[in-house]
Amino acid sequence: MCDPFTESENAAFLKKASLNRRQVSVMGAAGVAMAAMPACATVTASSDGATPPTMEGSQVQITLADGVCDAYFVRPSGTAPAVIVWPDVAGRRDAYHQMAMTLAGQGYAVLVVNPYYRNAKAPVLSTFAEWRTDAGQATIKPMREALTPDAITRDAAGLVAWLDQQPQVDTSRKIAAIGYCMGGPFTFRTAYAGKDRVGAIASFHGGGLATNGMDSPHWLIEKFNAAMLIAIAQNDDERDPQAKEILRQSADAAGRFAEIEVYPAQHGWCTIDSPVYDEVQANRAFNRMIALFDANL
Repeated sequence: MCDPFTESENAAFLKKASLNRRQVSVMGAAGVAMAAMPACATVTASSDGATPPTMEGSQVQITLADGVCDAYFVRPSGTAPAVIVWPDVAGRRDAYHQMAMTLAGQGYAVLVVNPYYRNAKAPVLSTFAEWRTDAGQATIKPMREALTPDAITRDAAGLVAWLDQQPQVDTSRKIAAIGYCMGGPFTFRTAYAGKDRVGAIASFHGGGLATNGMDSPHWLIEKFNAAMLIAIAQNDDERDPQAKEILRQSADAAGRFAEIEVYPAQHGWCTIDSPVYDEVQANRAFNRMIALFDANL
C-alpha cells in the first residue's frame, strides 16, 4: 500500500530500471497533461473503432451522513450501470477524471469520489508526485486518519443510494466499485454497505486487504454478494505473500467468485500519473475488470 516502504521499493525499482529523475518527471507531466479536463464538459472516446460515444462529465455534490462529498460524474448518453471509483492516497484529481472517462467510454456511469471531503474539496493534491513530498504526506495524514472502516461504510451506503436516484443510472443492473491503493479495501466496504446492489468490485494494488485485525476487509467477503478482481502488485506480494492465500481461502469459503493475481508490476502501476505506471499491465488489468463487469453487472 502507499507508505514509506512502498515508496522506497518503487524508488529502487525505478533506479534499477534506469529511470532518472528527469524521465520520471516527464512521465508524470505527460500523464497529467493527458488527464486535464474541465469541471463540466462533453467528451468523446473511441470504442473498438465504432462511432465514438458522447459522454457528459460534471462536478457533483452528494449529501452524505458526514457531510457533502464533492465528486466527478461522467457517463454516456442514455442509461448505464454505475461504477464507484475510490482513488489512491493522493485523492481525486485530473488523472482519475481521465481514467473515469476511459471507463465511461465502455458504457458505464462512473463516479469518482473525493474520500477527503470531510476536510477539503478536491483536488487536495494535483498529482501523485505531490504526495511523495514531505509536505504532501503531512497534508494527507490527518485526512487519511478520518477514513475509518465505519466512516467508509457510511459513505459507501450514501453513494450507492445517490447513484440509484440518478436518471443516467440503469438501476436494473448491479453497481460496481473499484479502488486503487488506499481505495482497494474501500471496495470491500462498499460491497458490504450495498450488498443488495453491488455486484462486482475490483482492487488494484490495494493495501491492507487481509490483516490480523478484526476489521480486516477480508472478513467482509462472506457478508457481501459481489464478484471480485484483486490485482496485486509484485512488491506488495513480496512483502506480504500470505495475503493472496487468505483472500483465496475467504472467497472459496464464502462461495464468491474471485480472480486473484499478482501482476509483474509495482505498487501504483494502474494510475496514469504514478511514476511506476505500466501501460501494458494496466491495460491487462483494465480488460480483466471489464470482463468481470460484463459477467456480473
